[in-house]
Amino acid sequence: MIATFAALAEPSRFRIVELLRAGPRPVGEIVERLDLAQPQVSKHLRVLKEAGLVEVQPRAQQRLYELRAAPLRELHDWLERYRQLWDERFDALDHLLEELKHNDATQGKTQRHARRKT
Repeated sequence: MIATFAALAEPSRFRIVELLRAGPRPVGEIVERLDLAQPQVSKHLRVLKEAGLVEVQPRAQQRLYELRAAPLRELHDWLERYRQLWDERFDALDHLLEELKHNDATQGKTQRHARRKT
């Protein structure tokens, strides 16, 4: 999973992955769509392939690159554990804020009532 993070940390590789979400594409199309030089795209695709994020399908004279779901699913599952943790913490924070708001409202009524008596 660290290889997935490392590969996606580079903005051009992230953009390539986003482009490949729509389906397999040849290198030439990736070059055109992202306005990068062909050697740059090939280097980024090699890194993505080594990380297991893409696979290559030879088709005639072209090589089509497509996303592999497994590493992205693994990343999703890992992130999901943290999302659950943060959801619990946000729920606790919401509860605390509601309690503080209620206490402030109660305290404000008590102070107004005390001022009227004096």
